[in-house]
Amino acid sequence: MSTMVASLESEHQKMAAELVGQMHRLGGLAPVDLERFWAEDAQAKADPFAADCPQVPLGVMMSGEAVWAELGLTEDWDRYETDRAFRLALHQAYNDKAQPIVGRRLLGEKPHDPTRQYPRVRELYHIFEAQQVWHNGSWWLQQSAHDEAELEALLDRVERRLENLRSFLLPDNWESEKARLQALGVKSPLYRGQRGPVTFATSIYGAENFLFLLMDRPELGGRFRDLILRAMLERGRILDEEAGYTPATAPKGFGFADDNCVLLTPELYAFFAAPILKAIWERYAPGPRDSRYQHSDSAMAHHLPQLGALGITGTNFGPTVTVQEIRHHCPRAVIHGQLAPFTFSRNQEENIVREFLRDFQAARPAKGLVFATAGSINNGSRLTGMRLIMAAIQKYGRYC
Repeated sequence: MSTMVASLESEHQKMAAELVGQMHRLGGLAPVDLERFWAEDAQAKADPFAADCPQVPLGVMMSGEAVWAELGLTEDWDRYETDRAFRLALHQAYNDKAQPIVGRRLLGEKPHDPTRQYPRVRELYHIFEAQQVWHNGSWWLQQSAHDEAELEALLDRVERRLENLRSFLLPDNWESEKARLQALGVKSPLYRGQRGPVTFATSIYGAENFLFLLMDRPELGGRFRDLILRAMLERGRILDEEAGYTPATAPKGFGFADDNCVLLTPELYAFFAAPILKAIWERYAPGPRDSRYQHSDSAMAHHLPQLGALGITGTNFGPTVTVQEIRHHCPRAVIHGQLAPFTFSRNQEENIVREFLRDFQAARPAKGLVFATAGSINNGSRLTGMRLIMAAIQKYGRYC
């Protein structure tokens, strides 16, 4: 370790200890001018690269996963998923606690109104005959092909399905419900986010099967890739038309969540995933400021050169991927990160501040950092930890 790096880390350690010590002297709440913080956060989020961006924007806005530890409850994900009244009550209790600590009500409290919901449109995974199954407190996408013969037969069926995809996607009551809901001013759903190409493919065919497929049967792997892309483009076109948009008027931006991209070498990624991202982003995010976003909370730094070449404008990558690496390869990207999720959920107070200082130091020359967890916000993440981050931003994370 160089003397300069060691000196910087020592300085960050002292700064973190100072802020955390001040927090505990004040009874466990870090010192923050809440009104000023949120006003400047709004300005910062408008453009994290702006010359007049006052401070690092805050990306840690918590999630439903954090309610259990905060409220002293045992996790009950089955009830949280199925009992809307229970979920709403948890959110309200959580927000009552959040308001005085961070100055915001963070979780949704609006009751569900089924009369204002469109009937369900089939997803990309339905086109590939997969099913979502609730298991062990989460949704899992089940494999729909298990060997090359099954995959080839599946792709044959997908090709036939794409010949009249609209009738497959839309339920029988779509037209009547669309007319009723549009009269109420309720917009129909669009398609602007997707499980990423590698994660989707490994869900449909299995991770090991998929890797062997690309190495042993690249022609079949290429067919799989092309049909995923065709299905995505066609699904997006149909839903845009149902919403009344033309290609010129359709909203811009498209995001992927592709944790499993870490499994591929750069060469295999260039063969399978990059062509899908390129085509989707060219259609839905053609402008330099349009959102070309990818979440991949894995150690996928080996794909940064390709993602940079594809013009990615928003990232949320795993905690081992550094701000320096992302900025080097992806100069236009807003970096949502790089706080390790378990640093936050384990309430490691000094490390939370040190990771902020590390990332602010790296991002400061070019800006474009939104300080967030490098992945999900897990149970155990506390409102006092969120306030500590706000204090660190206000005390140490200012640009001007």
